[in-house]
Amino acid sequence: MKKLLIVALIFSLCGLLFAGPGAQGGRGASGAQMIEGANVPRNQTIILENPDGRITPADNFNRWAPGFRGAATGFQQLALDTLWYIDPDAGLNGVWENALASEKPIYNRDFTQMTVKLRRGIFWSDGVEFTADDLVYTVETHMKTPGLNYNGQFNESVAGITKSDNYTVVFNLKSPNSRFHAYFTVRWDACYIMPKHIFEKQSDVLAFTFNPPVSLGPYTLKSFDPQGNWFLWEKRSDWQRTTLALMGSLAQSPQYAMYIHAGTSDVKVMSQQNHQIDVIHDIAPEGVIALARSNPTTKTWFPGFPWGHPDPTLPAIVFNHEKRGLNDRNVRWALTLSIDITRLAIASYRGAMTVSALAIPPTGMYPSIYFEPLEGWLQNYALDLGDGTSIKPYNPNAAVEIAAEARKSLGDMVPTNTADIKKYIGAGWWKRDLASAEKLMKKAGLRRNSRNMWEFNDGAPFRINLLANTDLEPSMNRAAAMVVECWREFGVDATMEVSTDRWTLARQGNFEASFMWDIETWGGHPDLFYFLGTFHSSLYRPSGQLAAGRNYSRWRNPKLDTIVDSIRQLDFDDPKVIELGKEYVQLAVDDMNEIPICSYNVFTCMDEYYWTGYPTINDPYTDPVPNWGNSRYMYVRFRSTGK
Repeated sequence: MKKLLIVALIFSLCGLLFAGPGAQGGRGASGAQMIEGANVPRNQTIILENPDGRITPADNFNRWAPGFRGAATGFQQLALDTLWYIDPDAGLNGVWENALASEKPIYNRDFTQMTVKLRRGIFWSDGVEFTADDLVYTVETHMKTPGLNYNGQFNESVAGITKSDNYTVVFNLKSPNSRFHAYFTVRWDACYIMPKHIFEKQSDVLAFTFNPPVSLGPYTLKSFDPQGNWFLWEKRSDWQRTTLALMGSLAQSPQYAMYIHAGTSDVKVMSQQNHQIDVIHDIAPEGVIALARSNPTTKTWFPGFPWGHPDPTLPAIVFNHEKRGLNDRNVRWALTLSIDITRLAIASYRGAMTVSALAIPPTGMYPSIYFEPLEGWLQNYALDLGDGTSIKPYNPNAAVEIAAEARKSLGDMVPTNTADIKKYIGAGWWKRDLASAEKLMKKAGLRRNSRNMWEFNDGAPFRINLLANTDLEPSMNRAAAMVVECWREFGVDATMEVSTDRWTLARQGNFEASFMWDIETWGGHPDLFYFLGTFHSSLYRPSGQLAAGRNYSRWRNPKLDTIVDSIRQLDFDDPKVIELGKEYVQLAVDDMNEIPICSYNVFTCMDEYYWTGYPTINDPYTDPVPNWGNSRYMYVRFRSTGK
């Protein structure tokens, strides 16, 4: 009874947040404890956090239309599918998976044609077989419908698409593009396949809500909260007719999967202490420490410091290059040199941050392929200050300084060995040099006003509103707050705006700066085209129009176009790809198109009270962060504890 009272207190703190599913209800006919509101047994249900919080509107499942927010509700993890997957870690059977495709993409010699061989025997949840018709429909519908997610990419790349038979599709490309398959290859997401037999009946595919969704994955939607706080999925009786079944049996996987709005960091801690949530997506570092001390069944990627999984994602300060001042590299560099990375790392991650001076995440194979070879170049990089002087802005000891500061509160948990520090915290970052930042602002045509704040020489104020994550992603929220604090100390009229719509605003170009990520890499492969392809100027869309792909900053550079064009003409595994990748990161440093901060170290906490089989550093078969498309692999390994 005491435990149930504690749980009731947690739910009352969240109001409607946990008023239904997640709260322990009565017992079913079998004696199993039931989840109130969902009416499913707790011991047959895995409960995972949806980091996007409350989803509105809750009844929209059109993954392909603009403004969609429900990807992490279990939808892309359990119900959607596409041609290929690349795992950011080791994978179940290696990093590459042929999913709806039966083999890797087949290109002709000059990469102007890609042939796809499709699997037989894969079915939508309503009993209709998946065939080439679905793939052709997905591409052709995107091309003729402005606003769909891949409209720009497909129109830029595809000259035509034909169906040779029910299981063979041929893409004819407008120009050589050896990375065209990346659009259909999941790393976090990709272009998922639309069910032709459902969408072709709709007069407006943009307005269609696709509710209830027909599933191509091993689970179907059972129910959801109309307020958007939870989504419940049930395992298909014919799960063998999905591609995940090819990776292993789902016979022992949970019968139900529930993705919930889990509340604040403190609420998440209490919920997992009482076994009301199995997988916490992310949590404040203090929460990880609290769970490690109080809940013996909680597991993290690393068994100790730095705890979190280092996602191949680069949180950064993304600037809108079409805003006055932010279109000048000198201003962007000045804003970089006004940031104190040690204070930022301590405030956000308690020091467990893997910093990055380069515009790629410092995870996986990238330290050895990109960071270490370019360390000498970074140390010698010089920045012209505009007054006849220059500086070398790189600080190679940044990670060591962060570790020393973190050790003041965390003690022996923080390594002292330099090699371990670089492994966990990264290498160097940019110096905080306010004197040099001052010169760069003046070089860009700004001055200080009577309040010692920066303004343009014509008297117009220079202001930055930084969009930030909510406190559901506490480390990112705190990092953004520290950036604003540093900028204000430098005299920039900066404000922070917490927004759940920052991705939509970025696509629209309706922002000045945003603490977000537009750079994500495969993790399991050195090729950078996953994000770099959509930075080509042929996909540029001005502010006011939806960005095509990831170029939210509207960054354009002819040198970047040359790099992207060159990569397109190389095989995916050609070693020249790495050299072109180095050219890109050097160009990004020089232009400082955005301010790279760190890898996204996600403090995912996994409770083994009801379920086991989670991935860790010692069994890195996939990324445990539950909003990833690849996290579907966990369902092959999940096993009930019998409780």
